Amino acid sequence: MPKILYCATVDYHFSAFHLPYMKWFKEQGWEVHVAAAGKMTLPFTDRKFNIPIQRSPFKPDNLTAYRELKTIIHENDYQIIHCHTPLGGVLTRLAAREARKRGTKVLYTAHGFHFCKGSSAVNWAVYYPIERFLSRYTDCLITINDEDYLLATKHNFNVGEIKQIHGVGVDTERFKPAGLKGKEELRKIYGYDPEAFLMFYAAEFNKNKNQQHLLKMLAMIKDELPEACLLLAGEGSSLEECRKLAEQLGISGMVDFLGLRKDIDQLLPMCDVSVASSFREGLPVNVMEAMASGLPVAAIDNRGHKELIQPNKNGFLTDKDNVELFANKILLLAKNKELRNNLGTNGRTLIKSKYSVHRVLEEKAQLYTKFMTSREASQWEAR
Repeated sequence: MPKILYCATVDYHFSAFHLPYMKWFKEQGWEVHVAAAGKMTLPFTDRKFNIPIQRSPFKPDNLTAYRELKTIIHENDYQIIHCHTPLGGVLTRLAAREARKRGTKVLYTAHGFHFCKGSSAVNWAVYYPIERFLSRYTDCLITINDEDYLLATKHNFNVGEIKQIHGVGVDTERFKPAGLKGKEELRKIYGYDPEAFLMFYAAEFNKNKNQQHLLKMLAMIKDELPEACLLLAGEGSSLEECRKLAEQLGISGMVDFLGLRKDIDQLLPMCDVSVASSFREGLPVNVMEAMASGLPVAAIDNRGHKELIQPNKNGFLTDKDNVELFANKILLLAKNKELRNNLGTNGRTLIKSKYSVHRVLEEKAQLYTKFMTSREASQWEAR
């Protein structure tokens, strides 16, 4: 039975984004293995390896993870290895060098290069040479937005093939509008006033996600829009800092810090607007889920948001330093329900046509099928 190995920094990555594609391999009669940090039990998985990959490249555990990956790859003779996340991609491609000589095909999905338009000189100095070096050990580099694809092709990465796929896909049956009555019912369940203006953002609390921008925006509109409420789902290193900022700005009563949530598909449809404030994104799932749920999106302009949001058609984009303009866009949306509905409808149409799990599975199946047969072909030619 042929085998595929999926690798990433943490196992949650597969639970959140890749189960439909792992299921597809099982349906093709393949054995599916996963290597990542964590003890989560994953469906559609024949073998799971808990290896100590760390997000920081300077952690000594990464050397142990590299050695374990080499052993796993050597012992299992995989036909395809598909790696994700920056450290998962680095360690796996290094560990699979000998396997590639035996015909194993190595795929890497870049979920947003750390070097991109607007990135710091440090990011370019560190991450660009690493990716360029590792490209020689990559049979297919998969990008998920136009900017990364153009960058990789323009810089002539020494990779077998560069492909663009529309992200990891969104389940448009799970994430969908609730309708007027359903929205009212959800607000009753969660304890929100029917007349409240609810804004939603799900993201880890860290420097990149920049929740402070949203808190400053809310402080600007609090007097003109006292019914506004900002729902922030997630945890992380900057959470307490954001709580303190909300107090300082006098908006604590207008912000709900929701923590980690597994009911995003219920929270989104009861809201009025999705907001997104990150400096850097590849192709943000939180925005796609919001659009699938029929919400307009107000976001900071970056390559991932720009890929999804068409200004005045399904949302708005503003400069990262212009909190006042962001606030004005929110006020515009708050005062115009028809505009919100039109933008939200257009956003869901876009997601269904290009970014649904069904569409992305079609793209990935076509790509995978090519590599599923290529090893047998090369081995036959070698005879």
